[in-house]
Amino acid sequence: MAAKRIMVIHGCNLDLLGRREPEIYGKATLAEINRQIEALAKELGVEVRIVQSNHEGEIIEAIHDCAEWGQGIIINPAGFTTTSVGIRDALKGVALPAIEVHLSNIHAREEFRRYSMIAPATIGQITGFGAESYLLALRAIASRLGGAG
Repeated sequence: MAAKRIMVIHGCNLDLLGRREPEIYGKATLAEINRQIEALAKELGVEVRIVQSNHEGEIIEAIHDCAEWGQGIIINPAGFTTTSVGIRDALKGVALPAIEVHLSNIHAREEFRRYSMIAPATIGQITGFGAESYLLALRAIASRLGGAG
């Protein structure tokens, strides 16, 4: 049986992790988080493809590509969380199980960060556990897809 394929999408400004507001987002760099994701994916027997973009259209294209390549999506829409109807519609359009993740607890932050345009297009949201949010999501989606969890 072929490995389950999961796309991990990092949204805007996440390439600045480790430098940008470490008191909120932690000290781990995006490369360090990606290594953790890849190590867990190997342990779970799933294949991951990781994408980061500061451009909404590129994120939408990655979601579209996943419809042909993968079985699930983990997405941290970052600054697009509160504004992107396009990302929401892309997730709805591909109809793959998706989990929204955030490093910080968006519900304990500024009022404008508490609403997610993306959440209604996902099977769940994991927020507030730093880099561990991605690993929790990977375990959850692997389990949902019938892999190890």
